[in-house]
Amino acid sequence: MNEDRGAKADALAGELRRQEAGRLTLFLGAAPGVGKTYAMLARARELQRQGIDIVVGVAETHGRSETAALIEGLEVVPRRRIDYQGHPLEDMDIDAVLARRPRIALVDELAHRNVPGSRHERRWQDVVELLDAGIDVYTTVNIQHLESLNDIVHRITGVRVGETVPDVVFDRLRDIRLVDLPPRELIERLHQGKVYLPDQAGRALQAFFSLSNLAALRELAMQTAADLVEDDVRESQAARGLPGIALRRRVLIAIDGLGASEYLVRAGRRIAERRDAPWSVVTVQSGAVHPARQAELDQAFALARSLGADTEVLHGPRTADVLLDHAGREGVSTIVVGRTRERPWARMVNRTLTQQLLQRGAHYELVIISSPQVRVRAQQRARASIWRLRRRDALLAVAAAAVSTLLAWLAEHWVGLEDLSMVFIVAVVLVASRTRMAAAVLAAMLCFLSYDFFFIDPKLTIFIGARQGLATVLLFLLAALVAGRLASQLRMQVLALRAANAHATALQDLGRQLSAAADLGLVLKAGRSALERALGADVWLIAGGADETTRGAVLAEIDRAAADWTLAHGQAAGRGTDTLAGAAWWFLPLRNGRDTIGAMGLKFSAGPKLSAMAFRRLAEAMAADIAQAVLRASLVVDLENARIVNEAERLRSALLSSVSHDLRSPLAAMVGSAGSLANYAGAMDDADRKSLLDTILLEGDRLDRYIQNLLDMTRLGHAGLTLNRDWIGVDELIGSAAGRLRRYQPSVTLEVNLDAGLPAIWVHPALIEQALFNMLENAAKFSPPGEAIDIAGRVIGENLQLDVWDRGPGIPESERGRVFDIFYSVERGDRGRQGSGLGLTIARGMVGAHGGHIEALPGPDGRGTLIRVTLPLLQPPPLPRSLDAD
Repeated sequence: MNEDRGAKADALAGELRRQEAGRLTLFLGAAPGVGKTYAMLARARELQRQGIDIVVGVAETHGRSETAALIEGLEVVPRRRIDYQGHPLEDMDIDAVLARRPRIALVDELAHRNVPGSRHERRWQDVVELLDAGIDVYTTVNIQHLESLNDIVHRITGVRVGETVPDVVFDRLRDIRLVDLPPRELIERLHQGKVYLPDQAGRALQAFFSLSNLAALRELAMQTAADLVEDDVRESQAARGLPGIALRRRVLIAIDGLGASEYLVRAGRRIAERRDAPWSVVTVQSGAVHPARQAELDQAFALARSLGADTEVLHGPRTADVLLDHAGREGVSTIVVGRTRERPWARMVNRTLTQQLLQRGAHYELVIISSPQVRVRAQQRARASIWRLRRRDALLAVAAAAVSTLLAWLAEHWVGLEDLSMVFIVAVVLVASRTRMAAAVLAAMLCFLSYDFFFIDPKLTIFIGARQGLATVLLFLLAALVAGRLASQLRMQVLALRAANAHATALQDLGRQLSAAADLGLVLKAGRSALERALGADVWLIAGGADETTRGAVLAEIDRAAADWTLAHGQAAGRGTDTLAGAAWWFLPLRNGRDTIGAMGLKFSAGPKLSAMAFRRLAEAMAADIAQAVLRASLVVDLENARIVNEAERLRSALLSSVSHDLRSPLAAMVGSAGSLANYAGAMDDADRKSLLDTILLEGDRLDRYIQNLLDMTRLGHAGLTLNRDWIGVDELIGSAAGRLRRYQPSVTLEVNLDAGLPAIWVHPALIEQALFNMLENAAKFSPPGEAIDIAGRVIGENLQLDVWDRGPGIPESERGRVFDIFYSVERGDRGRQGSGLGLTIARGMVGAHGGHIEALPGPDGRGTLIRVTLPLLQPPPLPRSLDAD
């Protein structure tokens, strides 16, 4: 009851939130060209004539004159102009629409991708913002743009649609208008050039716009519209506290495993097929189920799944209540049940299942199916099962009666207790809580006879002398039977709750382990571990070329054949199925929709920990969760591969750009100078010739440095650097790097500030000198003319710290870590496009080879950039004794 009130409260709160926000009206079409925009504009003109405040946020006419004519007379919000890669583009101005704040805004093409630089990437995000602001929105979309239908549309058309709208947007839907056009008329419009230009129309007719594709998309659009309308009506009914209404036909078949289950499944399948309705098969359990009955339910569920039904096990003490609640949640219109049990006493007091469904399920169509053979077997089974008891239960009832008699005698003689009936009632309750109702009735009768024989006057006879005594024993019998019945029902409910809790706990444990699995191997390992604990079986999992098996488990040839069949056909095989039933393993497919992405095998090393149906249900549920985790891991791998490919492509483009610039620039200068010397050397004086020769030499050195940088990067990438360490002074290293820099940039100003007494460092001198040179060259490129570059050195603990500080434009904080990435200068690294993007990358590699690190920091006074290198002050290893002696 509390859950029902909570659900109604949630539904009402959701309805209120939807009413406070703007309302979304969707014009849905099966394909481009059916007339969605035309229908939306025509409706807008009708509303305008009624005095409704309405504006056009964006409407795409695609050059159709009849559509453009409908816009005339409507208020149109001017579009916003955005410059993108040198081209002026227009898109909806959402800020202008919000400022105008009309009652209704028309926003065409919901799945449209906005111009880069807009506030939102997709137009549906603009629509959500308008709705949140309380503005009603009319919009259009084709069925292929719904995110949940993307795979279905791809299978129908062979085209993967890139622009999709998440289904959560349609939770805001208040009205849907299906704009329909028969496929042949749409193709005729295409031929007439009313949808695409002639060359585009020809390609569309050969691919997307085939007659079969359009017919399938049209059916899909109709189904989606019906589903959205039904969901909206159901939410509205729930908010009003009313039961759900099934607008679409849906068939629910209830089976009980008492002789007619498969017959009911086949009959229900025919009913659903005639009505073209989805259907499901359920059973209601309130506790433990007899093995024979469980086997029949398993077979019926397997048959239902093979025929295309959904199957589910429901739990609850009252079958009719559980069925009606489930039917209300699922929007069922027809309930199919069978008459498999004869219960004349229940029929007399209107307590049979069919009577309860007829009385309480007035708005459902109830189909009752039976057959003479089933009725005869049910009658025979009912008569035979009245006194059928398991030996253990019967012995427990006899023992309980005997013990209660002994305890009552002791209580009467030693305690002086006069009312002994409670002793016997407790015994009946204990028996009922441990066994079935039949054993409780037997215990009640035995306790009644014992109580009458030993403790009711006249004793040692079943004769009852006084009226009070007769009333006492009869009331005792009635109380014992009622208490036994209640205790038996309570036991069944506890067993059902225990089974449901075990199911939920196993799935929760599996989900927790799968969420921590980062790759496919860990997913399979986590799945195997969870399956072993929950099911007590040997496990074999395969997916994506990887497999995971319980230690010591072996698959025979027939088992592998069953596994291959499951992978190939996407259906269960092996033990307990109709395919390769001789196998010792039971195999289930791991599915992603209709695609099989792996298989799961189970084998009992001992007896199963659960009942057959509970085992099957839990295994199937866990297989579904593992399949989703496998899919997630596969998607992660695909995304990583795509990222690597994109990164490689980016680096390739950057390398080509860098090489084309940094090789061609010095080569052009060298070729130009050499050509001038070759053609005009006689007309030049010595100074001009020397200037041209210096240019050739300078640019040749520049080209040599660039090629050396490329070679250094190759060595760094293949771990080809060999450190030949030696002692060298810090001032000597800085002087060498500064001297090289002044040869190429004579105008540069350097200010060196080293702490006194800096020790010599044990490094590879050439590599550290090259790293310092790259840092200085990078700083020189961005220092303003006349500004000095500061070089500082100090010892901090066990490390040497070298700083190079320029007073250039600086690096944004978010990009300081990326300036050391290869070729990053092509974008923004090295604070521009002046360098190849290799200098700082090489410096990082060379410093890292020495166990140090390099980082980019803001300048001390907030100007420019400070590149800091930290090197450990290492000592060479001691020489061997023999060498030391020499």
